[in-house]
Amino acid sequence: MSDDAVLITRAVHFAAVHHKDQQRKGIDRDPYMNHLAEVAAFVATADAAPNAEVIAAAYLHDTVEDTVVTHADLVDGFGARVADLVAEVTDDKSLPKAERKRLQIEHAAALSPEARLIKIADKISNVRSLVYSPPHDWAYERLVDYVAWARQVVERMRGTDAKLEATFDRVAAEADRHFARPASA
Repeated sequence: MSDDAVLITRAVHFAAVHHKDQQRKGIDRDPYMNHLAEVAAFVATADAAPNAEVIAAAYLHDTVEDTVVTHADLVDGFGARVADLVAEVTDDKSLPKAERKRLQIEHAAALSPEARLIKIADKISNVRSLVYSPPHDWAYERLVDYVAWARQVVERMRGTDAKLEATFDRVAAEADRHFARPASA
């Protein structure tokens, strides 16, 4: 087996182990691993033709943010490049949610091209999940606000990958249609 395949397979296993008890917030309560696999699949099929380290980082992109895994753990297991890509897309959970969201918009343009692929793919997956399996406790306004915020993040990364950006635009437009309220008569 190639070194690239081994790296990606190890990342899949590591992510599955560390997210094993987590589920998506949506009404379907999908295993969290489904989200990670979807993000990695979007990254893997990007026009930019990412290498194995970027695909591995896509699988691992939420490990530091949502589990007990540290940056050092990722360096030890996957090397500095993978760990640093994960660090680029990791929010500081010690900050209030509004500040984390503001910083995502502010920092999006400064991400490396590889981290941008992961971030755009993550936004595609998240917006799609709001359409097909929204969290039961999210009000209409929160759903619409999330899509608008995701657009702001992606707008700061335009020019990264035409295929992923077009996919995001289609998914965001689908969300707009899905969440559109009928006009009053």
